[in-house]
Amino acid sequence: MPFDIDVLIVYADRDNEPAHAGEPGWVTQFRKFLELMLTQVLGEKPNVQLKSESSLRGGVDNAAVWVALLSQDFVQSGRCLDHIEAVFKHAGTEARSRVFKVFKTPLNVQDQPPRLRELLGYEMYQLDPDSGEIREYTDYFSTEAERQYWMKMVDLAYDIYETLLRLRNSTSPTESKNLYKRKTIYLAETAHDLSVQRNIIKRELQRHGYTVLPNQTLPGSVQELERLVRRDLDESALSIHLIGNAYGEIPEGSDRSLVDIQNKLAAEKSLQTKEHAQAFTRLIWISPHLAHASEKQKGFIETIKRDVEAQEGAEILQTPLEDFKNIMREELEEAGGKRVFAETSGRSIYFMHDKVDHREAKPLIDVIRQSGFEVLVPSFEGDLLDLRQQHIDHLCNLDGAIIYQGKVNEQWVRMKALDLLKAPGFGRRKPIVAKAIVTAPGASLDPAGFKSQNLQVIEEDANRPLESLKNFLLEFNA
Repeated sequence: MPFDIDVLIVYADRDNEPAHAGEPGWVTQFRKFLELMLTQVLGEKPNVQLKSESSLRGGVDNAAVWVALLSQDFVQSGRCLDHIEAVFKHAGTEARSRVFKVFKTPLNVQDQPPRLRELLGYEMYQLDPDSGEIREYTDYFSTEAERQYWMKMVDLAYDIYETLLRLRNSTSPTESKNLYKRKTIYLAETAHDLSVQRNIIKRELQRHGYTVLPNQTLPGSVQELERLVRRDLDESALSIHLIGNAYGEIPEGSDRSLVDIQNKLAAEKSLQTKEHAQAFTRLIWISPHLAHASEKQKGFIETIKRDVEAQEGAEILQTPLEDFKNIMREELEEAGGKRVFAETSGRSIYFMHDKVDHREAKPLIDVIRQSGFEVLVPSFEGDLLDLRQQHIDHLCNLDGAIIYQGKVNEQWVRMKALDLLKAPGFGRRKPIVAKAIVTAPGASLDPAGFKSQNLQVIEEDANRPLESLKNFLLEFNA
């Protein structure tokens, strides 16, 4: 059935009031960014419309997808709540896959509209990992926005994209799920400090046809939480647990965190399957950077490392995240009996640089080509969306990546580094063999800020130009 609107965004009036006169409101900015992301993945501009609280007059628009922008004002608006109820009645059993809830501000499960409580949410507000303070984004290109807002935006865009494709192909959610014969994986919910890393792994698993659980918001009470986690673990052949500095949220009625409870229940599942000779494995990744972990979190980690029961059926790794992802791929390939993630044997390097640095970049590009690599480079002329699509194509096809910083600032470099992190979400199907940032003499860059992304920072020596780059290329060949 054809739809008049691809995506309809429903919001409360006050949520789009500009912070300063003459500036666009939060909702207007959200629509702009979502439309841009969807254009990139669909290959065409979608029809994305806004519907404010004051314009809701009864009846339901002929939309493929609805996005509810949740806030205190939204849940206090009778019109917004009535509209969501009408949408669910209109869409019937498909509503769960066609309605997306996005949090402009945090809301407890109990405060959310009942129809939306079990849906997975996309948090688009700013959370300070150290203080726990929550703020709305005003600078969409800050470091924190890169880590949180844009990663969630990519996640949302791809989930909407898959729904739009399914609706255009007239495939039911059940039929779509049956296209994939691979196993179900329980990817445990994490504390806030690892939400980005979890989303990256989730997206990569989904792009390779795995069903990832949990696929709904976990309940706030411990009894209901344990029931749902056990149910999802029973459907899964593998569980993956990511553990960092934060102990995590403690559900009502428990003295353990959500992260701790999931690990405990997965250990119980391992013991049960061992007794019944069934296959169930666990992978636990512990961050190698735990300088800011609380005493309670340190105790939890020590328990995992030393307690035989907590380790039941688990492989525990405290390595860089990229190394863990490689081990995860191997585990999945062995479980499936075939290679799922393609081996990388190509010879292409994407050399990312800005137009202002093109002249200085040319000698480096020549060295890469002379070393036997195909060099992918950005274009600077043409339609903005076409250029962005070419950039995404390069991210999907590269074998190695180099970001060049000459006259551009560190913020530009961070945006390109973020694109490398998001590559699985753009459709990339193989790991990146090597990646580096090359800085020109005199360029200002803090290498420490890129260690967590496994990005090697190469500083050009004015007295020995290109020497460090050549060494990197030799390592690539090793």
